Amino acid sequence: MAQKPSIPKGTRDFLPAEVAKRTYIFETIKKSFQIYGFSPIETPSFELSSTLLGKYGEEGDRLIFKILNSGDKVKKADLKALEDGNLARFSNSLAEKALRYDLTVPFARFVVQHQNDLSFPFKRYQIQPVWRADRPQHGRYQEFYQCDADVVGSDSLIYEVDFVLLFDEILSNLKIPDFTVKINNRKILSGIAEVSGAADKIISITVAIDKLDKIGIEGVLKELTEKGLSADSIEKIKPLFAISGDTKSRIDQMEAFLASSEIGLKGIEELKYVFETVEKLGVKNAKIEFDVTLARGLNYYTGAIFEVKANGVNMGSICGGGRYDDLTGIFGMNNMSGVGISFGADRIYDVLTELDLFPKTVDNRLELLFINFGENEAAYCLNLVKEIRANGISCELYPSDAKMKKQMNYANDRAVKNIALVGQNEIDKGIIQFKNMESGEQIEVSLAELINQLKK
Repeated sequence: MAQKPSIPKGTRDFLPAEVAKRTYIFETIKKSFQIYGFSPIETPSFELSSTLLGKYGEEGDRLIFKILNSGDKVKKADLKALEDGNLARFSNSLAEKALRYDLTVPFARFVVQHQNDLSFPFKRYQIQPVWRADRPQHGRYQEFYQCDADVVGSDSLIYEVDFVLLFDEILSNLKIPDFTVKINNRKILSGIAEVSGAADKIISITVAIDKLDKIGIEGVLKELTEKGLSADSIEKIKPLFAISGDTKSRIDQMEAFLASSEIGLKGIEELKYVFETVEKLGVKNAKIEFDVTLARGLNYYTGAIFEVKANGVNMGSICGGGRYDDLTGIFGMNNMSGVGISFGADRIYDVLTELDLFPKTVDNRLELLFINFGENEAAYCLNLVKEIRANGISCELYPSDAKMKKQMNYANDRAVKNIALVGQNEIDKGIIQFKNMESGEQIEVSLAELINQLKK
């Protein structure tokens, strides 16, 4: 017996009804992106490995899917590195290309490569799949879609405000009732490292702090020790874990903690502007919070950091983002500040499913199926099908004059909304027997009446 086919862990097939729901999410996000002035672009599913590696930190690099060289390129393998035990270098020599890890680094490459064709500030949105060699688990996949919006060419904090409003706009339009937008600033994290006397350990500190909700205070302190922070530096960091109160109170406490750090106070200033401006403009449903532990562990953020969580759902963040002043510089284009956000469509799908929030109108069910009574009736019905489709209504004729039971079973299996029965008697009268499959009601209608009924 042939082995039953399967797909790799961390990937999924999507049935027609699921695709309809995913399309609803994409279209909702896309509509708001366009209203906020973003234009669409697309980039290849894979990039040169050199474009991606070294942009996400050590942890991120390990999650990049590499594409094995083929043909004569296999000869380029660095066997000397293998002999020397340098497995990372050997691995890189086997793979000149890699699947994209996110949409942001490819976007930075895109901006540099096409800079003469763009007007700045350049606002783009992009909805495409990305791949990460992560351990598959609930809400975490190896292949998933990201829905990104970015602005490059301006350091104005107006865009940070816009993105907070965009989180609120899109998630409110998706009817998610309770969600929190958490905000931090990388300058504040740099200030923390500076105040603690460990400015050179900024990455180690931010990666550890980012894990606070997973490993707790003791786990963070242990990791900081393992990363080489002195006992004195760790003692100076400890007061951070005692910061409490509402957002304004926490910002005030943070400002006092960073009193001796110029860069830290700059981060506080930027944070205050975003919170105060958003408060003046107002939001629909979002809760907006300052979270000093929010670091996201990525090397390229330099200013604001965003993360969004759906409350009351066992799910990680569903959106994120931040400012990355130095990102295009790694591709030779300096002084090009950028800020962007990403919506995790797959996680949003899971949230909407768990909370039963998809509108009942979101489906791909066939509106009308004509029962096939034979060759002459089928020829007549094909003309009706063409006219109904011309009015934007999904419609088809069953392909053969099989037994009625078989045709009705097909209609039930596909959850067809309505069926039409046209035999010789109906042809002679110029009518259609129209049956609603949900209510069971059956009426005689003309073609025009049928079209009007379905349009309602």
